[in-house]
Amino acid sequence: MKYKLKKIAKNWRVITLLLFVILAIVAINPHPNPEGLMIRSVATNSSAQVAGIVPPKPTAPPLSKENLIAINNVKINDLEAFDEATAKLKPDQQVTIQTNRGTYILQVRPITSTITLNETETITINKTIQEEVEINGTLQNITKVIPELITRKKTETKFLGVEDLGIRVAPAPSTNIRKGLDLQGGTRVLLQPEEEVDKETLDLLIANMEQRLNVFGLSDVILRSARDLSGNQFIVVEIAGANEEEVQDLLSKQGKFEAKIGNTTVFRGGQDITYVCRSADCSGIDPASGCGPVPDGSWQCRFRFSISLTPEAAQRQADATALLEVLTIDEHGNALSRQNQYLSKQIDLLLDDQLVDALNIGAELKGRSVPEISITGPGFGQTDTLASQNALEAMKRMQTILITGSLPVKLTIVKSDSISPLLGPEFIKNAWFVGVLAILAVASMLFIRYRKLSVAIPVIVTMASELILLLGFAAIVGWNLDLAAIAGIIIAVGTSADHQIIIVDETLRKEQQFQNWKTKIKNAFFIIMGAYLTTVMAMVPLLFAGAGLLKGFALTTIAGVSFGVFISRPAFAAMMQILLED
Repeated sequence: MKYKLKKIAKNWRVITLLLFVILAIVAINPHPNPEGLMIRSVATNSSAQVAGIVPPKPTAPPLSKENLIAINNVKINDLEAFDEATAKLKPDQQVTIQTNRGTYILQVRPITSTITLNETETITINKTIQEEVEINGTLQNITKVIPELITRKKTETKFLGVEDLGIRVAPAPSTNIRKGLDLQGGTRVLLQPEEEVDKETLDLLIANMEQRLNVFGLSDVILRSARDLSGNQFIVVEIAGANEEEVQDLLSKQGKFEAKIGNTTVFRGGQDITYVCRSADCSGIDPASGCGPVPDGSWQCRFRFSISLTPEAAQRQADATALLEVLTIDEHGNALSRQNQYLSKQIDLLLDDQLVDALNIGAELKGRSVPEISITGPGFGQTDTLASQNALEAMKRMQTILITGSLPVKLTIVKSDSISPLLGPEFIKNAWFVGVLAILAVASMLFIRYRKLSVAIPVIVTMASELILLLGFAAIVGWNLDLAAIAGIIIAVGTSADHQIIIVDETLRKEQQFQNWKTKIKNAFFIIMGAYLTTVMAMVPLLFAGAGLLKGFALTTIAGVSFGVFISRPAFAAMMQILLED
């Protein structure tokens, strides 16, 4: 037996299999006890992004992503510890985040809501004006600051809580195998353009959607185009850990934003906007309007943020306001002070052709090209907290549309799935259990049938090798391992068992005992190649069926049977020849 084992170790087919297995293990790069939690994504303009934490690329190998190790020197090893540490944060507190790449200092931001009261107060404001003054016989513009008393309604600022740090985490990966949504949880949306578009437009559409999702704070995103067997176009969007409703709302609408004065479009989202403020100092709940009850008993809050226009858009605004009248009295017939006078037409803000808000235009803007303007809008809720949250969500979506612009074609949601992250570990556990059980069952049946350990043990070794090869291949090419891919692995393992039984049966049949080993193996591989080609041809249509949602199953099956036929089966046949020949 020792001689046969040495002979097996020197066989070039067995050596080839061993080399491929080693390469696969290196690609998988197993880390049994990973430290901390993986940073899945970093929200745009969050405390984490301001501190310098970079969001990972969705296509990056799992082990290359940054891991959060400690918060304020408290070790973070699971999601419960992360939630407990972040729940204790206080407004304006400095937080020390330690990762496997360095240490970051974050500032906790408070969330406040400004409520308008019925009482009034008198305050002093400093107005900056320009005045022409004759100096040395020359008229020159000088800037003057004039204090002015104004009466306004009192406001009260209510503390609602603190913003989260903007870090989305997940259990740290132990290998470079990427998990699909079935195993890690998230949202999958299948979208279809309402009209056929060319490749250039489709690429532009995907790029715009990716930018829109990234701006909205979703960075762990995979977008890809797909077709079904009828040739229909689709876009598949997979987002780990995202809310299904907000993703649907963000992706299905074109997001066309327009600002109009009368029938004149002054500016549009995307093309006419050079800057959109999203920081706390120039965006959030409008302190001038705040939150307050409305007649139906609910609450309304108003958001505001500033934007910068292109010179062309600013000039269009100047042209549209040049001929408008200045209103010196309000709708109740009361005289307006000079600083409160406004123009006879409002600027209408429309999102997807629906009026979002109508703003008065200050009289000082008449005919002036002003690139810096403020955008406001309402949010509603049964309480001031809910109204504030609704206003901030509406503001975030409008900011996103203003930055990215409208999609080049309207999209329809064909299918949407939301998968709980709690199911993934159970799926993986069951898949491993079924795989090991299948390998042991096949080996046991072969041992019962042929009464030879020299048959059963190589079967276990070969099937385990094929499983490692498949997982290594998945790690190298970076495809997501989901339930469809696991089904493909089970098919590949089952095919492997079938082919190995054919090899054993062909080599041990009594009527062929007088044939040489070369002829026996040749007969076995003739059957195996026929089965292999049949399987591959059956899988090819599945690469395109269902808008590509079965691609993982088809690719895994094809890769599995290919590794078997060209790498592991020849090695198994060589082992059988050495172990069974007299």
